[in-house]
Amino acid sequence: MISANNVTLRVGKKALFEDVNIKFTEGNCYGLIGANGAGKSTFLKILSGQLESTTGDVVITPGQRLSFLQQDHFKYDEFPVLDTVIMGNPRLYEVMKEKDAIYMKEDFSDEDGIRAADLEAEFAEMNGWEAESDAANLLNGLGVDTEYHCTLMKDLVGSLKVKVLLAQALFGNPDILLLDEPTNHLDLDAIAWLEEFLIGFENTVIVVSHDRYFLNKVCTHTADIDYGKIQLYAGNYDFWYESSQLMVRQMKEANRKKEEKIKELQEFIQRFSANASKSKQATSRKRALEKIELDDIKPSSRKYPYIDFRPFREIGNEVLTVENLSKTIDGVKVLDNISFILGREDKVALVGPNEHAKTILFKILAGEMEPDEGSYKWGLTTSQSYFPKDNSAEFAGDDTIVDWLTQYSPEKDATYVRGFLGRMLFAGEDGVKKLKVLSGGEKVRCMLSKLMISGANVLMLDEPTDHLDMEAITALNNGLMKFPGVLIFSSRDHQIVQTTANRIMEIVNGQLIDKITTYDEYLENDEMARKRQVFTIAVKEEDEELS
Repeated sequence: MISANNVTLRVGKKALFEDVNIKFTEGNCYGLIGANGAGKSTFLKILSGQLESTTGDVVITPGQRLSFLQQDHFKYDEFPVLDTVIMGNPRLYEVMKEKDAIYMKEDFSDEDGIRAADLEAEFAEMNGWEAESDAANLLNGLGVDTEYHCTLMKDLVGSLKVKVLLAQALFGNPDILLLDEPTNHLDLDAIAWLEEFLIGFENTVIVVSHDRYFLNKVCTHTADIDYGKIQLYAGNYDFWYESSQLMVRQMKEANRKKEEKIKELQEFIQRFSANASKSKQATSRKRALEKIELDDIKPSSRKYPYIDFRPFREIGNEVLTVENLSKTIDGVKVLDNISFILGREDKVALVGPNEHAKTILFKILAGEMEPDEGSYKWGLTTSQSYFPKDNSAEFAGDDTIVDWLTQYSPEKDATYVRGFLGRMLFAGEDGVKKLKVLSGGEKVRCMLSKLMISGANVLMLDEPTDHLDMEAITALNNGLMKFPGVLIFSSRDHQIVQTTANRIMEIVNGQLIDKITTYDEYLENDEMARKRQVFTIAVKEEDEELS
């Protein structure tokens, strides 16, 4: 168990948290939610001891081990991958290294022998003999192949480093597990594996995530941070949303009835206060009026942008024809003879672990890269707008947001352009912000403004939810569902893929798998195919043993 008792954190004169009291108990998974800047990551740092609160304290049940997801991706660069994972249990790693150092001594003394025996006993008690296999299983589950297990961390690409650090946090069955955005940079297969791991995890989990599907899948409770307070709800994200909305509706309805009663009493008092025969009744109603208090309905700090993609023209029947497209990058054929045709009703999700292949396909279709072989042709009635995964080139200049968006607008009127920025929560002086000072989330909201103002009837989006908060992701989800044109997109957000796509494409070893189906149906069929493959291999191995 871990609890926060009267925790307050002040940054200057501002209180980020004030007198927070909350208890997290064993066997539950808590989703920590709140608007950007509410302090979710900061609160996890207080719980983990990385940050000290101004007042109050954090109490952990004696003897329990706490583990958290490291955010410094370079901290373990000089260590092998397996060692990095095992460091998730610091004491076990210390015992391993001390034990190995003793056995490497040339002048092995009696004292060394006694010390080694003590270490061996402690090592066995912590299941040390299974440490490497446990670490390897975690890595394999997250998609870090065995060939990387002895590689130094500095030699891994960023996405693999993230998976190794996640495996480190999960290693050794910690009593309390703190995860800050664990699904960031994970492919959908790795996210699905993590979901099943956490569902089966029997200790305490506190997780921050912007992935609504993930929170719904794994969380038993929701802790909502708003205005420096934390309110605990039993249930997952959807349950919290419905409960919080219901509570506000009930308070508004109660206030409406009270306001009607107040008006009724005031009218009676005004009408009969001078009437001698009614004076007692008027006095009684005055006392009743004084007792009525309206509920203080504090508005949430959450702000939802408004995302609405409206094409300037209707799309025709001929949208996109791709024939025998191939592309080799650094000696690897990422696209191998790919062909497909898009129709006017298609909403295509590009899925699968090979993010590089998806990005290359987007770049080719957007005209930013030439294929080695093959061709593609857009229909005459189409207009395309592209959201790249890496948007840094867009924001390298010294323009203001308004000037930047105006260059993409068919109308150069500043009021017209500011209207689109306002939908994305850039109000007033925000419009004159310089591009170079924008945060990651602000850049993404600018890019979505660009897509809206373009009036395109074909949208290509490569991981648009990166850096967005839950409210913006929800708004984007709604906007994509309403969009009447053609979509080609990739996203790690399961809910967006499931509610938006009617066609799933996956690039495997450069080859295209193309299915007219929903994402959940695709995953179900893929899982059945994997089970059949495992069964076939098992039968084959059994036959070989018998022969």
